[in-house]
Amino acid sequence: MLKKIVHIGVAVRDLEASVRLFTDLYQRGPVHREEVRDQKVLTAMFSSDGPSLELLQATDHESPIARFIEKWGEGIHHVSFEVDDIETELQRLSSLGFVLIDKHPRPGAGGYLVAFLHPRSTNGVLIEIGQRMASGYGE
Repeated sequence: MLKKIVHIGVAVRDLEASVRLFTDLYQRGPVHREEVRDQKVLTAMFSSDGPSLELLQATDHESPIARFIEKWGEGIHHVSFEVDDIETELQRLSSLGFVLIDKHPRPGAGGYLVAFLHPRSTNGVLIEIGQRMASGYGE
């Protein structure tokens, strides 16, 4: 079961320029930074009372973020939901006809295991589901 929206991922070309912009908006800096080598991205996470904002910069021209920016430009990339048991949730979603990009979870930022649902089965929105495995952003 999807519990809550954890964050909204935003694809950016220049992480440092975007960090400065969102630091001005939030009036505080990111609470967490991380390189996720498996996904070829650098991340900066801004927290709020609601869902966090995750800035994503590609570290390789073949990364999913680089391909997204090449096709669509900078902007909202995905919406991330937290789940208690990611393996069970992937099975449930698959049985309902959702198209899985990841049939098995992989390491994500902030101590989460993550998997993605293809936008063609979610009204054009890339959905990330994640199970917290360790303390995460700003905790």
